[in-house]
Parts: sequence; structure tokens; C-alpha cells
Amino acid sequence: MRTPGLRSLFSLPPIDTRTFTTSWLLPPLLLSLLRLLVFTYALATQVANWIYDGTHASARAIGREFSYFTVLTFWGILFYSLVAGVHTLVYSIKGRAWLDSWPRVLQDLHSFFYTTVVTLPILVTLVYWIVLYDGPWFPIVFDGWSNISRHALNSLFALLEIILPATHPPPLLHLVGLIVLLLLYLALAYLTHATQHFYVYDFLDPGNGSGKVTAYCFGIAAAIIVVFVVVCLLLWLRERFTRDGKRSKRDTPRPLSVVDDAEVEMSVDIGRVK
Repeated sequence: MRTPGLRSLFSLPPIDTRTFTTSWLLPPLLLSLLRLLVFTYALATQVANWIYDGTHASARAIGREFSYFTVLTFWGILFYSLVAGVHTLVYSIKGRAWLDSWPRVLQDLHSFFYTTVVTLPILVTLVYWIVLYDGPWFPIVFDGWSNISRHALNSLFALLEIILPATHPPPLLHLVGLIVLLLLYLALAYLTHATQHFYVYDFLDPGNGSGKVTAYCFGIAAAIIVVFVVVCLLLWLRERFTRDGKRSKRDTPRPLSVVDDAEVEMSVDIGRVK
């Protein structure tokens, strides 16, 4: 029997799509409705911010906000909640989600999408309240609600996705993907400065000292590693102390394509020994 090596740590395991559409606590229908409720709230938050900016002589801020990491990750929560909610709703009705019939590459991308939703919002919350926020509290009620939604409730939505579904801890390769995403965002931040002449975040301004910029970048990279490890631990603990996800009454047998490769290899190796 072969033992897992370094290559296996950086490979993508076969995906059991049922883990994304089932919960150990809620039936699929309730899980889908909860996800769609999160989508509705996130969409209402975005629309409310656009309306407020457009009616308070801040229409320019609507276009600029897509350069902010906070907003991009909030859109990630919005779209994941919609996609996952629809998949779960279809599964609850038909016993088979659309995700089951998707090509393997799209299933892998959905799995990575899930990883971004349970890690990046937590990073946003930490960076905002520890690094960016310096008080006092927002004098305008709307600004307070908007910032709580985007910088606090975003982590609550991430925790719901950590606690409720029957998902497994992500592979180590997803951490590499998260770091690549942060590097791509760094490029976007400086592209924004080059084209629109403002720094999205002051700590990215080399004028404050290139050493500080480097320190902040490495600090955020270290933070996402810590967040990833903690999230993996929470997922492992939840998986360790809870039962499998509740299946739909119309659930069909799991396709052979999602059977764990390790199980197949084990059976082959045992056959060779015999």
C-alpha cells in the first residue's frame, strides 16, 4: 500500500458533491432557504449602498467600490449563497443537484469557491477592525449598518457555511489559490492607483514607507494562512463530532466518479498483495 506523499498534499481529491448540498443539522430544503436568505440580504445590502451613494452625491463611489477587497469578498458571499442555495434546492426536490452532472473542473472550482467564502470574509473582518478602523463610531446610522454588514456579518455568513453543511476540510492546494488571489488583488489595487489615482487602502501607499507596505503584505499573507488552518480545524472538528449530512428523500446513489481514489488504490494494493 502506498503512503501519501508530498504530491498528494497538493492534489485535488475527488469531490463528493453531496457534502455541499447537505447538512448534519438541517434538511436540504431548510439549508437551501437559509442560503437564499443570505443571498437576499447581501443583495439588498449592495443595492441599498448603491441607492444611498447615488442619492448623496457619491455616485462616483459606486464604480470605485469594485476596487475594494471588502466589496469583492461580499459579492463572493452573495454569488456563492445564490449558487449553493439553488444547487441545494434542486437537490432537496430531485435528490440530485446540478453540481453532480457538472464537469470535474467546475466541481473543483465550486469547491474552491466554498473555500474562499469560509476564509476571506474572516480575513476582511480581522484586517478592518484591527488595522483600518480607528473610531469613533459612525455618526450616520446608515454607514454603521453598512459597515457592520460588510465587516462583521460577512464573517457570520462564513461561520454558517463552516458549521452547517457537511463539507470536508479543503485540500492544501486551496491555500495556494488563496495566496494567488491576494496577489491578484494587490495587482488590482496598484492598477486602480495607476488609472484612478487613489490608493484603495492607505497601507498600500509606498509614500508611507516601502518597508511598511512590505510588512503589511506579509502580515496579511500570514493572516490568511492562520485563518485557513483554523477553518480547516473547525471543519475537521465539526466533521469529527457530527453525523453525515441529511439526504433528500429522492436522493439517488452517489456516482462512481466521486468515490475516494484512496479507497480504490487500497483495494488494488490489497489485491496485489494477495
